[in-house]
Amino acid sequence: MPAQYSALCAACAVPQQGPLTRREFPEAEHPYRLPFQRDCGRIIHSRAFRRLAGKTQVFTYRNSDHFRSRLTHTMEVAQIARTVARALGLNDDLTEALALSHDIGHPPFGHAGERALDDALRQYGLRFDHNLHALRIVEHFENRYLGFRGLNLTLAVREGIVKHSRDYTAEEHPELRELFLDQKPPLEAQLIDLADEIAYLTADLDDGVEAEILSVEQIRRGVHLFERFFAPIAAERAAAPEKLVFQEALKLMLNALADDLIGEIGRCVEEQGIESLEGVRRAPARLARFSPETEALRREAREFLYQNLYLCEDLRQAHEQAAEVIADLFAAWMTDPSLLPPAYFSQVATEGSARVIADYIAGMTDHFILELHRNLAKTASAGGG
Repeated sequence: MPAQYSALCAACAVPQQGPLTRREFPEAEHPYRLPFQRDCGRIIHSRAFRRLAGKTQVFTYRNSDHFRSRLTHTMEVAQIARTVARALGLNDDLTEALALSHDIGHPPFGHAGERALDDALRQYGLRFDHNLHALRIVEHFENRYLGFRGLNLTLAVREGIVKHSRDYTAEEHPELRELFLDQKPPLEAQLIDLADEIAYLTADLDDGVEAEILSVEQIRRGVHLFERFFAPIAAERAAAPEKLVFQEALKLMLNALADDLIGEIGRCVEEQGIESLEGVRRAPARLARFSPETEALRREAREFLYQNLYLCEDLRQAHEQAAEVIADLFAAWMTDPSLLPPAYFSQVATEGSARVIADYIAGMTDHFILELHRNLAKTASAGGG
C-alpha cells in the first residue's frame, strides 16, 4: 500500500530547500546538514526538550522507571511519525522535527497541569495553550546562540508547532499571521497529531496494565481493535505467557493504526486529485485521517482509556494534587511577584505577572514544582507560627 501512494504524496512534500526553510535570522547553509535536520538537532539539544524527562505522561505518583515520561512518549511519536512520512514519500526530516517538538510546551503533571494552569490564567483574561507556549519556547526562552534569541527554527517547523493539532485564525492571533493561518498545514504537520494518538493509545494500555489499574481481560472486552489481534495469538500460542501475548497484540494494534493512516492519507490525496503542497494547503479539510472503520475503533479505545484509566480514582487524586500545587504557587506569586527568580521578575513590567508566572510554571518538571510547593508550605507554616 505505501508504494501505491508514495509517488503521489511525494509531490506534496515540503521541499528540503525553499521558502519554508527560511529562518527569522539568516544563517549560512551547513555543508552537510539540511535545514530540517539542523532543526531536529536544535530541538534535541534544547533545555526544554531535556526537561520532558521529568514531566508526566500519565502517571505522577508511582516510583517506577518503566512508565512513559513526556520524553519517552515524544521519542515514540517521532519514530511512528517518521515511519509514516517515509512510507508516503514525505519529508521525514521535517516530520521528525515536528514530532520532537510537539510536546515541549506542556507544563508539569500532564494534561491535569495544563488544565490547572489554564484555569489560573482565565482569572486574568488569559489562556494557556501548549502549542502557542511551545512557539514561545523556541522563539524566546531558549537562549543558546550569540547571533539570535531562541532556536531560529525554519518557518515550516514553527508553523507545524502551532498548527499540527488545530487551526488558528488571524483575527484571534494576529501575531501568527506569517504562519499561513488561512491555509491547511503541510501533510508532515497534519500527521503528527495522529501519530501522537497511535503512540499514546497503545502505550497507555501498556502502562495501565503495568500499573495494575487495567487488566488484559478488561482491555479485551473494551477495546475491539486490541482483541482482534489478541484472540488469534492466544488461541495459537496457548502456552505462551499472557504478558508476551499482550505485548504482541499491542504491537500489531500499533502497526494496524499506522498502516491505516498511511493508506487513508494516500487515498485522500488520490481521490481529491491533489498534486502539490499548494493543493494540500487549499484542500477543504485536513487530509491526515483514519478510515471510517479505524476511526470508530480509535474512538472506542480512547473512550475506554478515559473511563478506565484517565478518570480512575488513583489518577483523580493525582490530578487534584496537581491542580492544588499549581493553584497555590500561582496565587503566591501573584500576591508577591518579587518572590519569582530575578530573570522572571524582570519581565513582569512588560509581560504582566500572570503570563510570567505561567511561563515559569510551564517550564518546570514534576519534581521541581513539588519541591517548590513543599518549600512554600514550610514558609507559610513558619510564618503562621
